[in-house]
Amino acid sequence: MDLPTLFEVLAASFDGPEDIEKQAQDALRTADFATQTTYDIHPLTEPFTTVMSHPDAHPVCSVIGQTPLPWAPPETSSDPLYIAHSLPKVNVELLGPDGLVKSEKVRLGLYGMLPNFEYGIRSHPAEEVFVMFAGQAFWKRGAAAYEILGPGGRSYHPSMMPHANKTGEVAFLSAYVWHGDVSTEQYVYDGYPDA
Repeated sequence: MDLPTLFEVLAASFDGPEDIEKQAQDALRTADFATQTTYDIHPLTEPFTTVMSHPDAHPVCSVIGQTPLPWAPPETSSDPLYIAHSLPKVNVELLGPDGLVKSEKVRLGLYGMLPNFEYGIRSHPAEEVFVMFAGQAFWKRGAAAYEILGPGGRSYHPSMMPHANKTGEVAFLSAYVWHGDVSTEQYVYDGYPDA
């Protein structure tokens, strides 16, 4: 598979009620592939491929699995704690200022985490939504308790809302989009929550 095919299939998966998902669809459907960068391929590994092949996984997982991508831990912050906590994660920014295809409107990509790990409290000016494709994750929004989400679930974070996520016995894979101020300059990582 190639990026235009993946973008087309991803656009259809952003079909939730929040306006940010409409922004994601528009950005994916109008992406300028003339700005596509070259990249080294780093395959997605177990246990991500296992949850992506589970019967309840979103159909987009088959396209993701067939698309050669540069999977790596995210690099949103240079904070040493953030870097240490990012090692069990995989990420590909598909569309955005640092994306495989350039965009100043959104940051949109794929994101997952290995079992039994945590991505602590963070906040940023951009509004954000995660759409779960495979596996399970626990999502924390503001002061609310963690909520478990599986394929098709969504975790929406308005601008500057503190949020976190963690995994239990299985990995997960999702798509995310930032909209609004997509700069990472005001991204804040506070580490693991107290509860």
